[in-house]
Amino acid sequence: MKHVIAIKIICTLLAFLFAYAAVSKLLDYNTFRVQLSQSPFITGFANVIALALPVVELTVAVSFAFSNLRLYAFYAALFLLSLFTAYLVAMLNFSYYIPCSCGGLLSALSWKEHIVFNTVFIVLSLTGIWLSVMEKLPKKYIVS
Repeated sequence: MKHVIAIKIICTLLAFLFAYAAVSKLLDYNTFRVQLSQSPFITGFANVIALALPVVELTVAVSFAFSNLRLYAFYAALFLLSLFTAYLVAMLNFSYYIPCSCGGLLSALSWKEHIVFNTVFIVLSLTGIWLSVMEKLPKKYIVS
């Protein structure tokens, strides 16, 4: 029972994060697209990413609402958060210019704070995966 409550809390937090990120990008789409195009690593793909990323983020957010899709949503969240974090680390270490394409409240974070923020949500994603897998295991395989 504790696992179910924890899974629902983590799902809610991740769904809110991804929905918020997507909506903030869509509300200020032109700025988001321009900032992506200024990134030295993804300039050539900026238009495609600007369209696809909010759609993917919304899809992940909605997937958390369906119990049969939750584990996939956790894996997708883990992948995206890890990718975003690796991108931030690469930008901090190898780029001469770092455009801010974060929207809303996240734009108030420093780059290092954003990496810590992402890391917390990566840990939540991993915890959600672990709890979801544990919940599906037959009780005889779970060591107390």
